[in-house]
Amino acid sequence: MSVQRHILEDAEAAAEACANYVLGVLEEALAARSQATIALSGGSTPKLLFGHLAAANFKWAGVHVFWVDERPVPPDDDRSNYKLAAETLIGPAGIPRQQVHRIRAELHPAAAAEMYVDEIRTFFKLLPNELPRFDVIHRGMGADAHTASLFPAQPLIGDREKIAAPVQVEKLQQWRITLLPGVLLAAYHTAVLVAGDDKAPAVQSVFEEPYDPKKYPAQLGLRDGKEVEWFLDEGAAKLLPR
Repeated sequence: MSVQRHILEDAEAAAEACANYVLGVLEEALAARSQATIALSGGSTPKLLFGHLAAANFKWAGVHVFWVDERPVPPDDDRSNYKLAAETLIGPAGIPRQQVHRIRAELHPAAAAEMYVDEIRTFFKLLPNELPRFDVIHRGMGADAHTASLFPAQPLIGDREKIAAPVQVEKLQQWRITLLPGVLLAAYHTAVLVAGDDKAPAVQSVFEEPYDPKKYPAQLGLRDGKEVEWFLDEGAAKLLPR
C-alpha cells in the first residue's frame, strides 16, 4: 500500500500532474496486455484533467472508460458526468464508442445500477462474488469530504462486497448511481484530484482526523487501498502541515 501527496501551484498544475500520472498508469497497463481500464468522476476540476488527457499524444486504443458515479439525468443533460467527459475527453481524444461504458442514468436508479453492474461483470469476466480491479480510478472530493457519490453517514460506505448501487443523497434530495467501496479499494491505482480553498478543511480532516470513512468518505484508500496518489492545489492543501 502506498499513499502519496503532491501539492501543486494551482488547479491547472494539479490537473496536469494528475493527467501525467493517469497516462503513465494506462501506458504501463497497455504494455502488459491489450486492454486497460479507467473509471472517471465528474465535477468542475475534472474538466481540467480531461482537457490535459485529451491534449496528450496518447493512443487510446484499448483503453476502456467507465464512470465512478453518475447523476440521475440523461446523457445530454449538462449535469451529466458522462456528458462532461464526452465533450472534453472522449470526443477530442477520439476514444472509440465501443470502449465507452456509461451508466444509463436516464433509467430508474435501481435499473441503471443493475445494468451497470451487469456490464462491468461481463467486461471483467467476473465470478459471482468477485470484484473488478480497475487499472486506475480517478476520484474527487467534495467540501464535505464525500467521494464518488458516497456522502458522510451513507450506510453503503461499509459495503465491501457489491459493485455498484443507487444511493439517495439526503442533502441534495437526489438519487445517484455509484461504485461502492470494495471496487474503489480494489483498484490497482487511484488518482484523487482536489482543488480550491473551499476543500481545505475537508483535506485537513481526511489526513489529520482519526480514520472514519463514514464521517470522511474520502479517507477510503488511506489505509486499505493499493496505490493512492493525491493531487492538490495550494488552496486545497493550505491547512496541511508542511
